[in-house]
Amino acid sequence: MTLIENIDYFVHYVPFPVWNCGGMVMPNDDGTFSIYINSLLSADRQRQALRHELKHIIDGDFYNERPIEEIERI
Repeated sequence: MTLIENIDYFVHYVPFPVWNCGGMVMPNDDGTFSIYINSLLSADRQRQALRHELKHIIDGDFYNERPIEEIERI
């Protein structure tokens, strides 16, 4: 797993109502981030989802105006 220096984030494993969503990340009001990972997925798929969500934080995806379709392209 990649760690991000100087940025606080919290990872929560929760069951998602749909299988095709591995995770999501949300910025918090205090400058931290909450990452939600689908606990119904395999451990390998959870790690992939976590890396994907961390990349959104690293890339600053919350602070640009690119369309979501472009941001979500892998």
